[in-house]
Amino acid sequence: MISSAGSRLWQAIEQEHPLQIVGAINANHALLAKRAGFKAIYLSGGGVSAGSLGVPDLGIAGLEDVLIDVRRITDVCDLPLLVDADTGFGVSTLNIARTTRSLIKAGTAAMQIEDQVTAKRCGHRPNKAVVAIDEMVNRLKAVMDARTDPRFAVVARTDALAVEGIESALERAAAYVEAGADVIFAEAVIELTMYSRFASVAKAPILANMTEFGMTPLATTRELADVGVDVVLYPLSAFRAMNKAAENIYNSIRHDGTQAKVLHTMQTRAELYDSINYYSYEDELDRKGKYKQASGIEIEGRKI
Repeated sequence: MISSAGSRLWQAIEQEHPLQIVGAINANHALLAKRAGFKAIYLSGGGVSAGSLGVPDLGIAGLEDVLIDVRRITDVCDLPLLVDADTGFGVSTLNIARTTRSLIKAGTAAMQIEDQVTAKRCGHRPNKAVVAIDEMVNRLKAVMDARTDPRFAVVARTDALAVEGIESALERAAAYVEAGADVIFAEAVIELTMYSRFASVAKAPILANMTEFGMTPLATTRELADVGVDVVLYPLSAFRAMNKAAENIYNSIRHDGTQAKVLHTMQTRAELYDSINYYSYEDELDRKGKYKQASGIEIEGRKI
């Protein structure tokens, strides 16, 4: 029997502690993450906004924007995929239910939903606002009711720490687990010891967001395990590196009139072909015969 994507994620959580989940901005990066040995991957809402749309992570991207990137990833990579669903892509619980069903149908293993207001902001920026606990609980209940796979994991993110303080964030974490959340994601944690408090109160797996250049201090997996963390997220590490590399390449070509000086920084053609399994696709074409488009269709030298 083929296990569901959600089941594969829970299996990964059981096998690796804490489970490292890396962000994959596109299908190519998903394949690279798998080759590197990761057991799960993540699609960031901020990554979809900046990478696919070229806009800020301010609630501008919609469900269909995310689904396009999700399908491209799940079509070629079988690693369980956690997807950032922001606040659920709509003001109604009906919208949230649709989001849940659509993500499961597209092959995702889990979704992350947060307690910010609909006009959300990056979790490491000032002036965030969160909804009342009851409203977030209703969001979670809508997700639970819409789940077509009972193993589909629901990650409840709270941004209350930076807005209302640690006690409110802990209260929310407990309420979200009671409403059915499987994993708690406390955003913008400023001290690693805070994770221990979330683990104690929530009594559910805890996710730590190791995003760069934010409010949370970077830590090793061992340090995070020691404070009760079960899942470690690196949402945009490869994306940031890719962007910086692209910027350097563009500037070099523009300045020097050639890419010769930066060839050593590039993935080679052979490396790309290897990572996307190019040669097996080509072999399949050769096995099935050569097809040409001329005045008619020519198969192995015979025109039909």
